Amino acid sequence: MTGYGKATGTFEGKKVVVEIRSLNSKSLDLNMRMLPAYREKELELRAIVAEHLDRGKVEVNISLENATDNRNFVLNKELAVAYYNEIKAVAGMVGEESGDLLSIVMRMPEIFSNEKEQISDEETEFLLALMRVACDHLNTFRKQEGEQLKADLVHNVSRISELLTQVPAYEKERIGIVRERMRAGLEKITSTPVDENRFEQELIFYIEKMDISEEKVRLAHHLNYFLETMEIPLCGKKLGFIAQEIGREINTLGSKSYHMEMQKIVVEMKDHLEKIKEQVLNTL
Repeated sequence: MTGYGKATGTFEGKKVVVEIRSLNSKSLDLNMRMLPAYREKELELRAIVAEHLDRGKVEVNISLENATDNRNFVLNKELAVAYYNEIKAVAGMVGEESGDLLSIVMRMPEIFSNEKEQISDEETEFLLALMRVACDHLNTFRKQEGEQLKADLVHNVSRISELLTQVPAYEKERIGIVRERMRAGLEKITSTPVDENRFEQELIFYIEKMDISEEKVRLAHHLNYFLETMEIPLCGKKLGFIAQEIGREINTLGSKSYHMEMQKIVVEMKDHLEKIKEQVLNTL
C-alpha cells in the first residue's frame, strides 16, 4: 500500500500542487493539509480519495508552488480611528507625548481581518480533477510495486511448499528414535522385563498422536489457496487470514516433529512465513 502520487496544474495564474503519500494500514486513514481557501471543498476531496484508494495511511498535501501569501487582509478603519483617539486621550491625561501612535494602533487586536477568498465552480472542478490525477499516479506507483511484491510472495510460498516435500524423509526415522527413547526410559525406572505387546500398543498410541498427515494436507491446501487468492483484486485482508492458517499448521508440525532435521525445516518455514506476513501488510 505504500505509494506516492503528484499532480500539478495552473488555474488563473495559480500553480496548484497536489501530493499524496500512502503507507500501510488496515483501513483508510486519511489526513489532509490544504490552503484555507480550499478547506470548504475537503469533503468532496476526501470522497475522491476514498473512491480511488481502498485502504492505507494516506497523507494529502495541497499547496501553491512558489506562491506568496495571497490572503486578502482588510483594515478595520473605524476600529483603528477609535484606538487612535483613545490612546491619544490617555497619553494626554498622563502627560506623555503622543509620539507615533499610528504604529501602535496597527498592532492592536482585530485591526486587520482576513477576507475569505471565494472559490469558483470552475476552480472547484479544476481542483477535483487534479486530485483524481494524483490518485491515479499513486495507484500506478502501487501497481509497479505490486508486481515485485507478487513475485516475492510467490517465491516464499513456493519455498514453504518445497520444504514440505522434505518432511516425509524423516517421518519413519523419528518413529525409531521415539521407540528407543521410550525403551530407554522404561529401563531406567524398572528392572522388570517389559511386556512387548503392551509396549507396542503404547508405542502405536503415541505414534498416532505424532501423526502429521492431516497437517501436511491442510498446509499444502492453504499454500495453494494463497496463490489462487493472490489473483483476486483487493485480496490483502484475505491473504492475511490465510497466512494465519498456514502459521497454525506449521506450528503444529513443529510441536509434533520430535526430530532435529524436521525442526530445522519448520524453522525455515517460519522464516518464509514471517516474510509473507510482512509483504501481506503492503497488499491491498
